[in-house]
Formats: sequence, structure tokens, C-alpha cells
Amino acid sequence: MTATRVSLLRSLEAEAVHAVREVAAELERPVLLFSGGKDSIALLRVAEKAFRPAPLPFPVLHVDTGHNFPEVLEFRDRRIAEAGHRLIVASVQDSIDAGRVKEQEPGASRNRLQTRTLLDALEEHRFDAAFGGARRDEERARAKERVLSFRDEFGQWEPRQQRPEPWAIYNGRIRRGEHVRVFPLSNWTELDVWRYIEAEGLELPSIYFAHHRRVIERDGMLLAWSQWVQPEAGEEVQDLSVRYRTVGDLTVTGAVRSEARDITAVIEEIVASNVSERGETRADDRTSEAAMEDRKREGYF
Repeated sequence: MTATRVSLLRSLEAEAVHAVREVAAELERPVLLFSGGKDSIALLRVAEKAFRPAPLPFPVLHVDTGHNFPEVLEFRDRRIAEAGHRLIVASVQDSIDAGRVKEQEPGASRNRLQTRTLLDALEEHRFDAAFGGARRDEERARAKERVLSFRDEFGQWEPRQQRPEPWAIYNGRIRRGEHVRVFPLSNWTELDVWRYIEAEGLELPSIYFAHHRRVIERDGMLLAWSQWVQPEAGEEVQDLSVRYRTVGDLTVTGAVRSEARDITAVIEEIVASNVSERGETRADDRTSEAAMEDRKREGYF
């Protein structure tokens, strides 16, 4: 059983390494998006392995909503600094201050606002390829994308205009102003990511494991109590043992009740779960059946 699992992981890893190397060879100015979440942590390790012992030939970019979990930001800075990578932080707050985007109301989710900040950062630094840790099993819109997902000069995505990728042959040709979003972990599952993290001995932000946190139950989700999330009428703040399956804007990212305090226990919970991580913990994906696809068409990652 262990040998089969390792073989599958190494096959997925090799596929991802191939995609990273191909894009680095075909395009001029790639960048790797890094949020400090488990998928981007796995992707960063894959990218590091693709070029060892040389350093990464491209920088790391984080689009900071300003509504991040402090534990994740601390981990982000430490992980990147220890590895000696170049970190670029694109701030949604800076986009708001510059009038590039408008916040609906103080404390509202900034997930959709990230799109403008990301597109501006790609244009400012002239990046023509952006690696991300998205997986096809996350959400139906992501399942429509190829490993190389092409964006037009406005950063927009058209699902009906994607290039075939027979036998993992990638066509990275783009015109001036276009760019490519690259998903080397496309064929991985949430379980694969966790097993890869276990096999590689990768560190994660502490919020991925069970801990006590003050939360508010809203629309069936456990949102972290914070300066941006306060109890409304009929709600109360509870102290519960929870963990996070995914990280993002804390105003729309829910926790799950859990006692899993190590990787083995987390994997057992995932195996037993019949609800996807985004379906269970991301409020912004519940607004409509096509919420993610609508955002991706606008340029969202």
C-alpha cells in the first residue's frame, strides 16, 4: 500500500516538475503565486525541485487582501526568507487607496478585488506566466482549465478557447499583452496534496491543524471572529476546536470542527469527508452556481 502511494505521488510530482520546466523554458518572465496555503506550499516545493541545486529562476508573488490570517502571513515571510526566494507582495489595500478598485463596505470580502491587484502586478512586472496551485477537483470551473490556461490582453479567460495538451505537450506561444496561468497540480487531489506534504515533511501554517479559536456560525459556516467579522443579531461567539481546510480572505473562509492535530489525523478526516474543501469552507463560492467561473472570466486566478 505504501509503495503504491509513493509511486503515485512521485508520478504526480514528475508531471508537475515537467510543466514547471517547460514553462520556464518557453516563456520569458514567469512568477509563482504563493499564498502560504497548502497547495502553494506543495507547488513551491515542486518548483524548487525542478531547478535544484540552482535557485528559483523567478520570483514569488502574494496578492495580499489585507484580510489574511496572521499565522499564514508569518509563515509566508519565514518560508520565503529561509529559502532565499524573492517575494513580491501586491496589496489590495494599495489598489483601494489608489482608486483602482472600490470596497463595497468596510470588512466585506476582498476576494473579487484581488483580480485587479493581480492583473496590475502582472502588468507592472511584465510577467508572462503565473504558476498557481489550483487543482481540477476543487471546483467545476477549475475542472475546465488545462495545465496552461491562456488569458487575453485584458487578463480574461474564455473556457471555449483553450489549447489541446496531447501527451503533456504544452504550447506556450502568446501574443504581446497576453499571459498564461499555469497549474502544475491540476491532476492532484486534496488528499494527494496532504500525502505529498507528509512524504516531503513540509511545514504548514498552524491553522491547518486543530486549535481553539473564537468563531461565529453564519450560514452553516464557522467564520473566525475578528475586527472584520463581528456577531450579527442572533449570533454568538463560540470557542471551538477547529482547523482550516483552505486559507484565504478570513471574512469568507470557514473553519471545520476538528480534533486532528497532526497530518495523519487530518488525512483520516479527509478520507472520511464527502464534501469538497471549497464547498464546505468558502462562502464566496456559494453566491451562485457559476460564482468561480464568473470571477475567472474577469481575470481571477
